[in-house]
Amino acid sequence: MASFVIVDATVINPEKLAEYSAQAMATLELFGGRFIAKGEAEILHGETAHAKKSIIEFPDKESARNWYNSEAYQRLAPLREQGIQSTFMLL
Repeated sequence: MASFVIVDATVINPEKLAEYSAQAMATLELFGGRFIAKGEAEILHGETAHAKKSIIEFPDKESARNWYNSEAYQRLAPLREQGIQSTFMLL
C-alpha cells in the first residue's frame, strides 16, 4: 500500500532551500519516491506552524523509512536545517 511523507515547512533561507531541494530530489528516486503535492497550503480550519506543505508518495512505509534514513538523504540534513524549519511525518 502506498505511503506518504508529509512535510510541514517554513523557509528560513531560500538559497539553501534551493540547494537542498536540488540534491534531495535525486535521493527520492532510489526509493520509488515522488512528489505529489508541494506549495503553500490554504488553511480551511485551525492553525498550523508551517504554511508550506509537501506530500511525497512512496510504494510503502518501508521504502519511505529507508529513504529518510539513507546515508544519501541524511547527508543533506544539515543543509535542510539551514534552509527550512520543518516537521516530517509518515502516513
